[in-house]
Amino acid sequence: MSLFIETLVGGLLAGVMYSLVAIGFVLVFKASGVFNFAQGSMVLCAALTFVTLRDKEIPFWLAAVITLAIMVAIAILIERVVLRPLVNRPQITLFMATLGLSFVIEGLAQIAMGASVHELDLGIIDTPVKFGDVQVSQFDLVAAGTAAVLVAALSIFFSRTRTGIALRAIADDPQAALSIGIRLQSLWQIVWGVAGFVSLVAGLLWGARQGVQFALTLVVLKALPVLIIGGFTSIAGAIVGGLIVGASDSLAEIYLGNLLGGSVSTWFSYVLAVAFLLVRPAGLFGEAPIERI
Repeated sequence: MSLFIETLVGGLLAGVMYSLVAIGFVLVFKASGVFNFAQGSMVLCAALTFVTLRDKEIPFWLAAVITLAIMVAIAILIERVVLRPLVNRPQITLFMATLGLSFVIEGLAQIAMGASVHELDLGIIDTPVKFGDVQVSQFDLVAAGTAAVLVAALSIFFSRTRTGIALRAIADDPQAALSIGIRLQSLWQIVWGVAGFVSLVAGLLWGARQGVQFALTLVVLKALPVLIIGGFTSIAGAIVGGLIVGASDSLAEIYLGNLLGGSVSTWFSYVLAVAFLLVRPAGLFGEAPIERI
């Protein structure tokens, strides 16, 4: 029983890491209807920028602030220069634009900062913490706490601030929001800026966990089943979807791995996502697709 609980808890905490990446997708998609495939490259860019600044002996918090400023600037530049001219184009055009952007960001990051693997130390000692007979990774606990604080802050932002309420109005009905004077494109820039901040948080945690390398961009693939299960328009759905994916992957690896030849965690969540598509295409917390201008 302790093995089951330990595996389940470890999977849930690992799922929070996937949720951090998925939240970036949700923010952009909910406000503008754009599936930002470049989110994985933004995560890499954030981690690589931060670790490069740290290698130059820039203090931790100053490096974090500089990296945040760079990520927000990149996000706003993407919205203004690339996506704004493509308004009213088919969704597949916008998707292909973000797909191309992901390779551009990767290439520029490699030119500017190199392709070497960097170790990122956040000062978190990854030692097991015991809760009775169950051992939990200290790093996973910190990551889960960070995600909880981030989700709480975003929830307050969207529910209590004028900007957040305006963004919700845009998500519900863009035409009605425009008719009452809400400036759509300005708010899109804010959303992309927040997505840049989320990329920084996710990039630091993922970079500390597996090293800062170009394989970080592949984390976007693991976020896809999270989005399908939780829904593309819900921050809460991103969290719940991440927990489901993390827990199911861990349990499947332990209890089905020997029966199915191992490495079940590399594909099990995608099978689960397909099952959700057949039963509930919008996801657990998703909304029906809304036409964007």
